[in-house]
Amino acid sequence: MQTELSRKLGVEYAVFGFTPFPAVAAAISRAGGFGVLGAVRYTAPDDLKRDLDWIEAHVDGKPYGLDVVMPAKKVEGVTEADVEAMIPEGHRQFVKDTLAQYGVPELAEGEASGWRITGWMEEVARTQLDVAFDYPIRLLANALGSPPADVIDRAHEQDVLVAALAGSARHARKHADAGIDIVVAQGYEAGGHTGEIASMVLTPEVVDAVAPLPVLAAGGIGSGQQIAAAFALGAQGVWLGSLWLTTTEAELPSPRLIEKLLAAGSGDTVRSRALTGKPARQLRTEWTDAWDDPQGPGALPMPLQGLLVADAVSRIQKYEVEPLLGTPVGQIVGRMTSERSVQAVFDDLTRGFERAVDRVNRIAGRSEEQ
Repeated sequence: MQTELSRKLGVEYAVFGFTPFPAVAAAISRAGGFGVLGAVRYTAPDDLKRDLDWIEAHVDGKPYGLDVVMPAKKVEGVTEADVEAMIPEGHRQFVKDTLAQYGVPELAEGEASGWRITGWMEEVARTQLDVAFDYPIRLLANALGSPPADVIDRAHEQDVLVAALAGSARHARKHADAGIDIVVAQGYEAGGHTGEIASMVLTPEVVDAVAPLPVLAAGGIGSGQQIAAAFALGAQGVWLGSLWLTTTEAELPSPRLIEKLLAAGSGDTVRSRALTGKPARQLRTEWTDAWDDPQGPGALPMPLQGLLVADAVSRIQKYEVEPLLGTPVGQIVGRMTSERSVQAVFDDLTRGFERAVDRVNRIAGRSEEQ
């Protein structure tokens, strides 16, 4: 399961694992893949430094990377308070009314929200990079497309490859023009922010659009057979995120949430603006239904929506309010039926990949004989 890209990065398997959990990122790299830590939740530089220190101590010298969320265009002087002031009072009241309808308790006095989508802000993302570039990261990925030009230059000066997610061939070509090194072709099936094109269509389109840049396939991939299919479509690796949510190393805040993920089928997700203001695939819940209801106020644009619902999401998670409890996750959730270690997931991926390759080789062999 090696490609030119995986050999360049010094990893055994061309499996790139995105995760918000340091223990999962380290376990992915130890298992022979490439762990990528999501940085969006780190608003304090010391917290990111603490977790990168932990990864360094537990990754056994294997390579790993960081995923940030920052806009391509530089915006000066915009603070979180400035953005908060833009949120309409009617939307705040809708959140209060919805939480009251389901009896969601308030956080204790002085207890801060543990969930803030502020890492998208350039000032926050740049502090994350100031920390990260002090570590031997090998890859910097940006979930909002190409990072600003000076960030790309800074990464390249430190021999760090830059990846950007794309939901269309047009987006991918823009990334290539911006000077990034790897395009992640993220299909409609993926968890989190996605476009509207399915992976089977998107991957080869992006491969052709940005050749010879390497492409990672993302979205709807959770088995070795699907990895083999991605390679057949021209990808040099796969980018997996949802699959790690139910691993034993993950740190999901709620046992009930884990139960919901394990019970969910591939049809139990929805692309909704409820969480961040941009279409993001997540478990369908009564919370997403409320925001997607035409009778409601509708979600605000990013980043207003994320700031608006931050405290609400923390309360829902803390008190495990099951009808509202959800998380970003892809359609591959239907394969996530038991809690397993990261290593066990890798064992399953490699076995499935070998079976798929053997099957194709047998078919090819019969064709040659004819």
